[in-house]
Amino acid sequence: MDSRLHYRTCHLCEAMCGVEIQHVGTEIRAIRGDKADAFSQGHVCPKAVALKDLQDDPDRLRRPVKRVGEEWVEISWDEAFSLVEDNLKRVQRDHGRDAVALYVGNPTAHNPGALMLLPALVGSLRTKNRYSATSVDQLPVMLASYQMFGHQALLPIPDLDRTDFLLMLGANPSASNGSIMTAGNVMGRIKAIRERGGRVTLIDPRRTETADSVDEHFFIRPGSDAFFLAAVLNVIFSEGLDRIRRLTVPVAGADQLAALVRDFTPEAVAPHTGLAASRIRSIARDFAGAERAACYGRIGTSVQEHGGLAMWMIYAINAVTGNLDNEGGVMFPLAAIDLAGISSASALLRGSFDTYRSRVRHLPEFGGEYPCATLADEMLTPGAGQVRALITHAGNPVLSTPNGRKLDNALAGLDFYCAIDIYINETTRHAHVILPPTGPL
Repeated sequence: MDSRLHYRTCHLCEAMCGVEIQHVGTEIRAIRGDKADAFSQGHVCPKAVALKDLQDDPDRLRRPVKRVGEEWVEISWDEAFSLVEDNLKRVQRDHGRDAVALYVGNPTAHNPGALMLLPALVGSLRTKNRYSATSVDQLPVMLASYQMFGHQALLPIPDLDRTDFLLMLGANPSASNGSIMTAGNVMGRIKAIRERGGRVTLIDPRRTETADSVDEHFFIRPGSDAFFLAAVLNVIFSEGLDRIRRLTVPVAGADQLAALVRDFTPEAVAPHTGLAASRIRSIARDFAGAERAACYGRIGTSVQEHGGLAMWMIYAINAVTGNLDNEGGVMFPLAAIDLAGISSASALLRGSFDTYRSRVRHLPEFGGEYPCATLADEMLTPGAGQVRALITHAGNPVLSTPNGRKLDNALAGLDFYCAIDIYINETTRHAHVILPPTGPL
């Protein structure tokens, strides 16, 4: 049988690098970067090469299994679906619709089939107990987008290929491949900024892998990003450096924002951030004075007490300096599938905040979801509305969400748990039925 080449996109992270797969029948001989891919231009990381390991892994589930005591037994798809249907209906009939919870993991966002069909599953369950990896990742970014732009999926990303000044907070693209940046070979693109005479500045309390590839790295006290960003805005307004007039989008509230940050001078925030006032002023002036600049924050900025405020102010800095949706700044992508456009008619998909609260800790919903930090509480606290059944899709919340030990204990007491996953892991080991999707290739 002749060797053939198959071209596809690696879906293991947001960078979406093109890959060239050499195979003979179903045997994979090699996986390389696709040099003809206009986006990634041949770049891949070890994850793309590992697609072969995932595809061929003997531990990957290929047929449905059910747990019998401590053993796993393969069953037919018909039996698996019947078990899931009967038990979910039983729990909701006996305890109400909210007695079934749904947790959606990160890989869902990289799978078109899941993106298209998961909403149908959500709609059929009609439960308020919905959770996802969003609340331990990018929820503050989406909340800022919802409140500033009117839609949770309107996420402007830095135009790395044309910017003159990239200011990053709490981001480590060397490890993440550029999360909420969608840039193949992100470190190559960051290197290109410097090679064309631009500047890359990193604000991070940790000496990360990325810190070795930027012009300057300044340590900041953990959790103080909002103070730093407020001081940057203070300098921009107080020194008349704003360039809102450059924007092609309508802007409201600039005067109110200037008033809100009036007392947050660099001198006032320096003790809180650990950054010298002169350093904060210098960064603010240089950013505002750059012809094209992009301010970008990621998970380190999101997962702190004032993460939502910090992400909102990052957007504000880009806006008041004229770098929102302008070349070289942060731009709204022209996506192949316009999720914001096709979902604008739906309030659920457009976003919502605090329209109802969780039963135990009274935490606000966002986009129809509760923070996953309270999922275990909803399982362990008796009373009307207690979660008694669960569906997880491509997620391992015992390992990836707060207080995994508590969740681990809670899962053991569920009446029924169905996992959609290719592995038995720290979370799915508690499932009564596991439905495996097809492999990565």
